[in-house]
Amino acid sequence: MTEAQIGLIGLGTMGAALALNIADNGFDIAVWNRTAAKTDDFVADAGPLATRITATRTLEELVSSLAQPRAIILMVPAGDIVDKQIAALRPLLAPDDLIIDAGNALFHDTNRRAAAGDGPFLGIGVSGGEEGARFGPSIMGGGDRAHWDRVAPILEAIAASYGGQPCATWLGDAGAGHFVKAVHNGIEYADMQMIAEVYGVMRDGFGMAAAEIGDVFENWNQGPLESYLIGISGKVAAATDTATGRPMLDMIVDAAGQKGTGRWTAIEAQHLATPIPAIEAAVVARNLSSRRDERALGEKLFGAAPQPISRDEITLDQLEQALIAGKILCYAQGFEMIRGAQEAFGWALPLPEIAKVWRAGCIIRSAMLNDMARALADPSAQNLMFADGFADQLRGTHAALRHVVAVGSLHGIAMPALSSGLAYFDAMRTARGTANMIQGQRDYFGRHGFERMDGGSDKHGPWVG
Repeated sequence: MTEAQIGLIGLGTMGAALALNIADNGFDIAVWNRTAAKTDDFVADAGPLATRITATRTLEELVSSLAQPRAIILMVPAGDIVDKQIAALRPLLAPDDLIIDAGNALFHDTNRRAAAGDGPFLGIGVSGGEEGARFGPSIMGGGDRAHWDRVAPILEAIAASYGGQPCATWLGDAGAGHFVKAVHNGIEYADMQMIAEVYGVMRDGFGMAAAEIGDVFENWNQGPLESYLIGISGKVAAATDTATGRPMLDMIVDAAGQKGTGRWTAIEAQHLATPIPAIEAAVVARNLSSRRDERALGEKLFGAAPQPISRDEITLDQLEQALIAGKILCYAQGFEMIRGAQEAFGWALPLPEIAKVWRAGCIIRSAMLNDMARALADPSAQNLMFADGFADQLRGTHAALRHVVAVGSLHGIAMPALSSGLAYFDAMRTARGTANMIQGQRDYFGRHGFERMDGGSDKHGPWVG
């Protein structure tokens, strides 16, 4: 029997798709799933690719079917299940056998597992959903570089590509890959939320039908906003429910699910003291969306919030410009969080390479990312919003963002992510803000002291006796 080049544990949606991708790219793979029936069904459905797949019934059989030194990908739910799977697997492995956690792991857990010292370990972030896993995801690697290099030929072969360059790369030690994946997901939350807010203006403000909104998104996808999320938003809006014949969007409950990665990003940003208000607002918006009974009570008590908006008050062009500005500010916040992690964790996170890895395969892939990669490659690069090309775009679009947020607010349309992005923009272009009042307050009640504008030595106000 031919020894497989790599193993995979966990044949859920993502694991099965990734295994087929590996086989489809010419690599022999051995698979194991806790439920043997799922393994049987997977191989039966694999068609011609089944010749490259070795189905195993036990962990021992999985290990014995692999060429040495072994490499095994874990595609199991994040948390304790990963630890239990590693504990069951390690005693069966040789000292140089590699375990690769490719799930949505919290990067602190990846740091801990990499530091355990019980064998080679990689943590890789995989983005792209089921379709990406099957036909080419974006892959963000973290761990020892030598361990990455061992499996890089497989990971690069199965990844998406942009201009002939694989969207798979090593990003740093330990949990670096999973950290970058979490920031990716945070940006994803904000991008989706901003699109939903603009959809709300069209639906509740303009009274547009879903199909008409789909046409708008389709049109925007031909311009600066070209991206995976804008493209699928047009398809979602245009879709019809086969059961009722009504627009599919009208049949979907307005409560957004989440798996926790956006929440992890928001929490970690607070620890790093890196402001990501648009991402945090998107997480809050998902939490609020689940409170349907309370929102219904609020409407009963205070009246329905969204009020009609005339096309004279906001144009579709202004909506597009507002979304462009919001998108730039959202990505700028995400990259600043990654920059903060460089300093906090001592990781040499390559910002241009991260932008390149996101250009294809992942959920936030966007035409803007190629320009972002070039901007971030500038040795003098600071915040992305200050880079020449993006600063020019913000000069041309921030007025539309302000107008859309202001008119939406006057008409009771909630825009938490867009308004938070606007507040970030205004704060970042105000040389002298208002935190002097906060410092005065802190000194008044707690004698915390402050720095003086004139550099004087007196660090307290006259209220301190």
